[in-house]
Amino acid sequence: MPTSLAHRLDAVQPSVTLAMNARAADLRGKGVDVFAFGVGEPDFEPPSFVVEAARKALDSGVSKYTAVTGIPALKQAICKRTSDVRGWSPKPSQITVTCGAKHALFNLALALYEPGDEVVIPAPYWVSYPEQVKLCGAVPVVVPTDEASGFKMSAEAFAKALTPKTKAIILCTPSNPTGSAYHADELRAIVEVWKKSDAWLIVDEIYADLVYDGFTHVSAATMAGDALDRLVVVDGVSKTYAMTGWRIGWSIAPERLAKALDTVQGQSTTNATAIAQHAAVAALSGSQDEVERMRGVFEKRRKAMVEGLCSVEGVRCRMPEGAFYAFADLSGLYGLEYKGKPIASDEDVAFFLLDEAHVAAVPGGAFGAPGYVRFSYATSEERIAAGIASIKAAIARAKRA
Repeated sequence: MPTSLAHRLDAVQPSVTLAMNARAADLRGKGVDVFAFGVGEPDFEPPSFVVEAARKALDSGVSKYTAVTGIPALKQAICKRTSDVRGWSPKPSQITVTCGAKHALFNLALALYEPGDEVVIPAPYWVSYPEQVKLCGAVPVVVPTDEASGFKMSAEAFAKALTPKTKAIILCTPSNPTGSAYHADELRAIVEVWKKSDAWLIVDEIYADLVYDGFTHVSAATMAGDALDRLVVVDGVSKTYAMTGWRIGWSIAPERLAKALDTVQGQSTTNATAIAQHAAVAALSGSQDEVERMRGVFEKRRKAMVEGLCSVEGVRCRMPEGAFYAFADLSGLYGLEYKGKPIASDEDVAFFLLDEAHVAAVPGGAFGAPGYVRFSYATSEERIAAGIASIKAAIARAKRA
């Protein structure tokens, strides 16, 4: 008999996105043109000066280990960018540079969560939040939200979720998967409730630079006051600078926690890739004109995607404040016939769209929101229009069961 795997994996849900990706790859292998609306990464290249900085670093011999928590130049660039754009001023000693923002969140899970702890997570949530909690033996406490509230957790609902076992709250604004973002007064109400607890507040700001229609992102750190020693901000270059594959993220934490994160990371990856760290310095310190150009393009694509989805019979979709996702209610398509059976779930809808319209999108159940489907608009307006047309054609061909 082979030895067993660790039982901690029993609590982790298998990802439906893996099955979706496998089906999409199979279709592409057969020559099918698949509309990639499920991908959570920009379709742009990083600014040219970022790529040039990586070349210069390589040419100058940057190929060795760095300090576990990152090179001084990058920590300083993160502090300056945080001060200039987020409105508060951390110290380099608070920075832990990681292999992407997901790695920063996993470090935090290992450093903070213990069996029996509770971690409050508003739903819809990014798929990794509850799974990282469960891997550490802690319990995710999910606070449902709805479309009427803009998919945002109220201070009242948050207060009800807090217990003496609450170790942390994870908040993402703007959100993956909904694109929803908290206005200053909404965020302040949540922060005031949190400050009365003993819990940590972890704020994922990876999409904070991708906001639209004049929306102003406000960092919770500017509202924390004397509770700043229990607040952590997670960020990175992946989304803002189209550097997903470079794998550079970071956490900004109180020094006592930052020292613990140094210990955790020192026993896993050690440092993030040295060359990519130098590229990230250039991204944060250089001209932000290309970032603004990309943001403007995303804003136009957002309008095209949301209006396109809303033009499909049986589909409803709100206009998101940020990120590059449209989170659409497709429960109106339930009852359409698919493979001889009526569609009865968001997962059925997603596979129907993939098989019949060749549109790859992610079912909302994976995000704690059954009935919804996430569509990424990190692709051209032409592809968005063609994908919407393909969805309409597939629905027109389908019959009600």
